[in-house]
Amino acid sequence: MQQDVIIIGGSYAGMAAALQLLRARRRVTIIDEGIRRNRFASHSHGFLGQDGIDPGEIAASARKQLLAYPTLTWIDGRAEKASGKQDAFVVTTADGASFEGRRLLFATGVKDGLPQIEGLTERWGKSAFHCPYCHGYELNQGEIAVIAASPMSIHQAQLIPEWGKVTFFTNGAITLDAEGRADLVRRGVTIDETPVARLEGHADVVLTDGRRLPFAGLFVATRTTPSCDIAERFGCEIEETPMGLQIRATAAKETTIPGAYACGDVGRVPHSVSLAVGDGAWAGAQLHRSLVFG
Repeated sequence: MQQDVIIIGGSYAGMAAALQLLRARRRVTIIDEGIRRNRFASHSHGFLGQDGIDPGEIAASARKQLLAYPTLTWIDGRAEKASGKQDAFVVTTADGASFEGRRLLFATGVKDGLPQIEGLTERWGKSAFHCPYCHGYELNQGEIAVIAASPMSIHQAQLIPEWGKVTFFTNGAITLDAEGRADLVRRGVTIDETPVARLEGHADVVLTDGRRLPFAGLFVATRTTPSCDIAERFGCEIEETPMGLQIRATAAKETTIPGAYACGDVGRVPHSVSLAVGDGAWAGAQLHRSLVFG
């Protein structure tokens, strides 16, 4: 049976979009591989009504609520290929199953490109983060390290003194001009240009000169890319943002392919659970309008 909407990605944005459509009694299929971006974090913060809750628990509860709607089909699996056009899209999964839909929504999320620093991967989501609004409060105004990875790292170093005493490690990733250096000093940021050798302990930065500096937490401005290339292979235009790559979408969340939409981290910046949910809800409403008005 042809569905009204096929949603590729069943995390926060995809489920928020689905909820709007299901409440409009539309037939929806969600295809989800089950790999959430925030799976490394034990708690989610900054999401009203869910502050401090395990993000996996938030996702599981949302899925349970969606499954109460009889017009939802949930497929656990990987969407491998999208084809077709408006009113006649086809999505094929890795196991060869095919699903037809009038509209298509990419809610695949993004993945974080971490700089090659020994020990960073093991601490990601635990004591090393990208979003101070999500994790800064819990550092209790302690010593915080910002390790440069991209030009966005300067913005991070300017912002994060709101949460504690900051040391900014340029780590050979950026070169500060006189104006940028003066601005950071004015904000009370300590600048250290010695390269980072590795991370140890809870959040200890070991430098190439042998110093070992302990911190309450670390922040790194990662470069994000779509978690998979299914939308790009389908022909959706990809655009560059200050935070990385995402699917180009209009204010109504429609991509450069008519009838195909994108929402959540893969279709907007900046990123957070609450912003993804809001963007997904908006995309769901816009998809419904598209089905109603053509």
